[in-house]
Amino acid sequence: MSLMPIHERLAELWTIRSKRALSAEELADFEHCLAVNAMVCRQVANLYNLSLLASMTGDTEWQHDICRKIERLTGTPPASTQL
Repeated sequence: MSLMPIHERLAELWTIRSKRALSAEELADFEHCLAVNAMVCRQVANLYNLSLLASMTGDTEWQHDICRKIERLTGTPPASTQL
């Protein structure tokens, strides 16, 4: 998975938090980053489940469409198609 700006900000805030307490604005950013991260994780997990279903039903066109969506979210092809 490639790093999204939201993940970079989350890492930055995590690092700051280990040195001092976050400001109210930083804490709001941190909570926002966590929410976005959870949303992306749920979307990717759902797409992997749909990809499995497409594979089990032999619908390669649907599976390729799902894989394109996974690539857009993660920036990399699924592990099963990487060389």
